[in-house]
Amino acid sequence: MTDTTSKPLLYVTLALLGSFVQSSHADESVGYNRTIRPLLAAKCLACHGPDEEERKADLRLDVRESAIDSGAIVPNKPDESELLRRVLSTDPDEQMPPPDSGETLTDEQRHQLRLWIREGAKYEQHWAFVPPQRPAIPMVKESSWVRNDIDRFVLAKLEAEKLAHSEEADRYTLVRRVYLDLIGLPPTPEEADAFVNDSDPQAYDKLVDQLLRSKHYGERWARLWLDLARYSDTNGYEKDRPRTMWPYRDWVIKALNDDMPFDQFTIEQLAGDMLPSATNDQHVATGFHRNTMLNEEGGIDPLEYRFYAMIDRVATTGTVWMGLTTGCAQCHTHKYDPITHTDYYSLLALLNNADEPDFPIADPAIEQRRQEIEAEITKLEADLPQHFPVGEGDGPEESLRKQNLDNEFAAWLTEQQAKAVPWSVLRPSEMQTNLPRLEILADGSIFSSGDITKRDVFTLTFDLSSLEHPVTALRLEVLPDDRLPAGGPGRCYYEGRKGDFFLSEVTAKQGVAKVDITSASNSYGKISIGSGNADAKNVLDGDGSTGWSTSGREGHASQLVLNFAKPLEPTGSLTIELLFERHFAASLGRFRISATSNESAQASELPVDLEPVLIRDESSWNEQEAAAVHSHFLNVTPLLAEARKPIDELRNKLPEPTSAMVLLERPADNPRATHRHHRGEYLSPRELVDPAIPTVFASLTDSPPKNRLEFARWLVSDANPLAARVTVNRAWRAFFGNGLMRTSGDFGTQSDPPTHPELLDWLAKEFVEGGWSLKELHRSIVSSATYRQSSVVSKALLARDPENRLLARGPRYRVDAEMVRDIMLKASDRLSAKMFGPSVYPPQQASVTELSYGNMKWNVSPGEDRYRRSLYTFSKRTAPFAAYTVFDGPTGENCVPRRNRSNTPLQALTLLNDEMYLELARAVAERRERRTSKEEGATEIFRRFLTRPPGGDEVALLLEFQATQQKRLEAGELNAKMFLDPDAGEAEQMAERASWVMVARAVMNLDEAITKQ
Repeated sequence: MTDTTSKPLLYVTLALLGSFVQSSHADESVGYNRTIRPLLAAKCLACHGPDEEERKADLRLDVRESAIDSGAIVPNKPDESELLRRVLSTDPDEQMPPPDSGETLTDEQRHQLRLWIREGAKYEQHWAFVPPQRPAIPMVKESSWVRNDIDRFVLAKLEAEKLAHSEEADRYTLVRRVYLDLIGLPPTPEEADAFVNDSDPQAYDKLVDQLLRSKHYGERWARLWLDLARYSDTNGYEKDRPRTMWPYRDWVIKALNDDMPFDQFTIEQLAGDMLPSATNDQHVATGFHRNTMLNEEGGIDPLEYRFYAMIDRVATTGTVWMGLTTGCAQCHTHKYDPITHTDYYSLLALLNNADEPDFPIADPAIEQRRQEIEAEITKLEADLPQHFPVGEGDGPEESLRKQNLDNEFAAWLTEQQAKAVPWSVLRPSEMQTNLPRLEILADGSIFSSGDITKRDVFTLTFDLSSLEHPVTALRLEVLPDDRLPAGGPGRCYYEGRKGDFFLSEVTAKQGVAKVDITSASNSYGKISIGSGNADAKNVLDGDGSTGWSTSGREGHASQLVLNFAKPLEPTGSLTIELLFERHFAASLGRFRISATSNESAQASELPVDLEPVLIRDESSWNEQEAAAVHSHFLNVTPLLAEARKPIDELRNKLPEPTSAMVLLERPADNPRATHRHHRGEYLSPRELVDPAIPTVFASLTDSPPKNRLEFARWLVSDANPLAARVTVNRAWRAFFGNGLMRTSGDFGTQSDPPTHPELLDWLAKEFVEGGWSLKELHRSIVSSATYRQSSVVSKALLARDPENRLLARGPRYRVDAEMVRDIMLKASDRLSAKMFGPSVYPPQQASVTELSYGNMKWNVSPGEDRYRRSLYTFSKRTAPFAAYTVFDGPTGENCVPRRNRSNTPLQALTLLNDEMYLELARAVAERRERRTSKEEGATEIFRRFLTRPPGGDEVALLLEFQATQQKRLEAGELNAKMFLDPDAGEAEQMAERASWVMVARAVMNLDEAITKQ
């Protein structure tokens, strides 16, 4: 709405009140939350609401004091309220909303506003921001229908609306419905028959118990949670490279199967790393917020895209646990809900103090394989002396071999001892960086943590007065560390090679005088991109585009030695500046600096722990030192190169340990600063903000959270009025297709009110007071008479309530994408029961991923992995599995509180022609061969897909279809090979078998096959 007048009384933006109210309405009452708040939100608050930047005439109509103090509203006196005068005005310069806004109200809305002011213009807190209270259980007339208290709330509404509930669904429909809802798989015909024929009055309750105990329960409900968690197996954006995210997915499945209380489920995902003595599983759980996308495009600023990841985390947290569109406050104060621009960044600050490492997790299978290979390597290394060449001379072969070995070792040792240089570790007296945090470890090495940029500078100052001799050279050791990406030594993560680094320049000063470094050497050097040239002298050439790196030796130590033009006296201070500059962030993660007075020091390929040994006389070595030196010789001498090949091959076969992407809270003495960003722009930081929950909720708690763990606990405390409501509403939507609140991710002032507000609050209180048990919540819903109703609907009821919001019938809707495939896998008896582990690659056209960045090859998984449950399918954000996309599967790019549900011809074409579904149709058709008659065969196919027995007319239709298709195949109108495996048999047999495959495809394509009803 725009302000079209300069007159001082332009206060309003309500498109209300086109006419005065007739006296016949005099006894009516208007509620603020029910009637007036939605009207203000829709027509006024964009210009006269919380957003201070867009607010016109400095008037807020969502705050009573502002509206009254301004004179816009005079309680009990509508005719004296400037609000009404402006709304009723015909002067385009005074009329509100302005005529060109396009906003108009009905006469009824105008009437409601007048009544509200006349009754005192009473404001109320938005219902969702008020903690839920346990409502009274309503009385109903038809109590015989009621199975639990859910039904009383539903029936009370139906009776008020003068509607009747539906009869209970038939047992075949009911058993299929509850199987799909609780475990995401249909029952086999045998499982369905067992329930239908069970005369025990508790048969349904026993079935529900059985399904809640099923291992498939966690798989079914994990898929819904992963939509919220924006789970994917790739990083997203342009490169969209693979990531290891499946340990988090497996954690979710296990937590749901164990019925982990939802409050604990929440805390572990948001802040499991901060719990006392956090377990490996609790670390893995924090993968929830590592599911954000990661940009690896060339030249990006990693801190900018970390900012965007934080924006996503705030939006996702707001959606999942608060049911609020918090993202609307990123750029400005929320136009409708009481979340200010500063509130938003304070909320971000609560989540912003975590680093994002990879966390090694135990994998018994991998550990066992590593131990087996390492045992083989140890054995082969022990045998190396037996492969040493035999020396010249007379005598036994073994004596000559030993003599040759001793001679070669002695010659090598003399050479190495001549090269050995004594080094003294230097510990900095002062360390400065532009952003990373440096910490001195016990061994004198320096560990870097915190944020890094594309241009990091480490400035290290050393006190030379503790040295006894002049300094002729410095040694920079780059060291591995399990805390670093790929074991380090670098911190490269976003682009380039994980664990790599790029040292551009090294400069030195003694006091204020520049120190000349004349030469440099390295034990190993390679750059992962460009020329690959990593000559040690690159760090001295003044060119930031050249440098030193050890790409390809992640997880190993290397060294760089810098020689001074003249010795430095051991007095005063020495300052070393290390510049890391690349088009991606690539500074060092762990390193150590040492000094020597040796005038010919060079970088050595010797392990660092051996060099001090070699400096000493051999006679002073202990047994372990002597063995270590001798072992190293055997592993480097060219004379055993051929014998070491099997060892090298085994080392290449060592499986990489599994790691999970997690969050790890930063040390208390190194918090990450959080700024408010003007208009939500990364490049426009303003003042610092403190961690805090939105102001609207602050009054509900005596101890506002100040960190991520406290925030997680607050979210599932009584002080947050939203979490339980939002969670039970999501569960209700999963069972009925619609929530009690239509907008699952928005409980704010713009949302439609709940259809059954008392039921929503009753469920929320039951959920919390029942220990936050999702299984008990699900049990109560599926045990209700409301859930067990038939979904058959009359024309009259369909016209009255097309979306079943009043719950006068059971749910009926097409199942989700993954469930479509799982139904077909179960029907074909091909479904693998294997759980957990890395994602798999079921059949699909290779072109789906070949067109994405990097021409990813979709190598179809062999064996039972081909038939794993759809939850385990590899998910690539930029090229999602095509058969799921067709049925509205998510990409993992955003939090999805509710999937779209479309109905398109492409879905039928997929079920008809996709290689995977054709294979499953063949498998179902093969099952009918076990039957003695065609009628039984047709029934078998029908029931595998639809559960229920077919009617006689349905069997006749299937047999007629089969006969017609067989004739067409025999006549050559259709090619049987299109439907069968190449080794299907003789031509006559092929026609009959192909016709039954066509029958299976036809039943597979019935709406009923992919519909929960």
